[in-house]
Amino acid sequence: MSDPYQANLFQRNPFAARRSVQGELVALLSERLENRGLELMLPISRVLCQGEIHELIVTSEGEAGPGKRVDRIGYLGFFEVLEGGVIVVGDEVQIGGKGVGAVAGFDATHLPNHINIVLKNRERATGIELGLKVGDKICFRRSGDP
Repeated sequence: MSDPYQANLFQRNPFAARRSVQGELVALLSERLENRGLELMLPISRVLCQGEIHELIVTSEGEAGPGKRVDRIGYLGFFEVLEGGVIVVGDEVQIGGKGVGAVAGFDATHLPNHINIVLKNRERATGIELGLKVGDKICFRRSGDP
């Protein structure tokens, strides 16, 4: 049985409806890299389970997406999943009520410890530069959902 993403079986996003994924920042990061070499996985979605902790990274590379390499990044921080669900490439992400980008893809470098969730934004500010704080709430929601 092959992976439907690798086999290009989906012509469009197959997720008709989903609830938002909620979390809370548990650590802030303050660095940028120009040559990170993240390899984004082909699947457009990941399941996030309650209690897991994952890393948030932002890139300004406009072409970033599943199957692509990402080099120019800013580190935002780590968050704990408070209400799990499914996140999908293109989901909008807010932290502390501020829009910080849209999901570009996922990198598995640190599995099984955590996954890197890469966001796309014109600015690749770090968590510190954005004024984020440990304890800020995070929400992943479908683009266009209220």
